[in-house]
Amino acid sequence: MSKALLVCDTPKGVEYYRDFLMQSEYEEITVADNAEEAKRKVAEFDFDVCLINSPIRNSSGEHLAIDIAEKNICQVILFVKAEYQDEITERVEDFGVITVGKPINKQLFWGALKLAKVTQRRMAMVQKETRKLQTKLEDLKQVSRAKCLLISYEGMSEEEAHKYIEKKAMDERLSRIDVAKDIINQYG
Repeated sequence: MSKALLVCDTPKGVEYYRDFLMQSEYEEITVADNAEEAKRKVAEFDFDVCLINSPIRNSSGEHLAIDIAEKNICQVILFVKAEYQDEITERVEDFGVITVGKPINKQLFWGALKLAKVTQRRMAMVQKETRKLQTKLEDLKQVSRAKCLLISYEGMSEEEAHKYIEKKAMDERLSRIDVAKDIINQYG
């Protein structure tokens, strides 16, 4: 289920953008009418995309777009007046924010929304892989710590400690990390 945050302070704008999002299979659409409310919503929930119709109450929307893009995995699309688009794009593009000029060309909007969806999915895959690698690194640290304990307390060489952990894991049908944790609990 795709979730979107819509930051817009006019009822007519909310209706317009909501229709686009619903046609693009965004089933859960949350609306915020100012930057502070948008920041609270982003802190509470994970969104796939965030649309910001600038300007929003006392803000150009630019700082909000950068803040959301820096701190979250959701893709941000910032709608700005066409006359300011190049200038604002230059300031926000390094943060991964997509800018679309107003008045809105529907075809360009569809393209931006599709690009945002694809980019967000790619970012989610990268984040998942990063978590997997972090877990693997933590496991390796635990195994290394267990080896160090075996070297210190049992007088084994590093190779002997490695073989000991491998053999015990096979004999007891445990993972190396489980054996390492047992060793750490025993000696640590």
